Amino acid sequence: MNPTREAILDGALAVMRDRGLARTTTKEIARASGCSEPLLYRHFEDKIALFLAVLAERLPPVRVLGDGAAGLAGHGLLEENLRLVVAELTAFYLTVLPIGMSIFSDNELLARHRDAVEAHGTGPEIMSLGVGKYLADEQAAGRIRPGAPLDGAALALTGAAMHRAFLWSFHARAGEPGPSRQRIRDVAAEVVAGVLPSLLPAA
Repeated sequence: MNPTREAILDGALAVMRDRGLARTTTKEIARASGCSEPLLYRHFEDKIALFLAVLAERLPPVRVLGDGAAGLAGHGLLEENLRLVVAELTAFYLTVLPIGMSIFSDNELLARHRDAVEAHGTGPEIMSLGVGKYLADEQAAGRIRPGAPLDGAALALTGAAMHRAFLWSFHARAGEPGPSRQRIRDVAAEVVAGVLPSLLPAA
């Protein structure tokens, strides 16, 4: 672990949360990290590279995008697993939306970001694709009926998490705490209750 790199990522997350990606500068990140701008550039090519590193290393994990999904498919209760997935997605979007929404105000930055994520083989669609892959694994395990609308369900689960996070972020007031873990879990349960009947095998 490189302490300087870790400090830069911590500083980048703090500044990006406060100012949004479009208004964040590497000079501000360097100041928040306690290092010089030239030192920052020894670790990261530019602000976009920093943002991608923040996404990968500083945001709440989403199990269906990593090896953790292997422990979900075919194990435990399907409903509980889906609630966990939606709760994790919501926590992720609660962090990333305030950072990333401002990117749409700068067409050049948006284009550079799009090119960068495509070059890394990633992008915002990885969330719904990850959920879809998990649902397909559950279907292969016999816990989701053949012919179930997996793509639609993945979009519904991901989209609901993003929308709820957007509403919480939009109505947030400076200094107020965000939603509790229990509130996030409650919302996840409501979302899953709406989608699950389309997936379950006939009784």
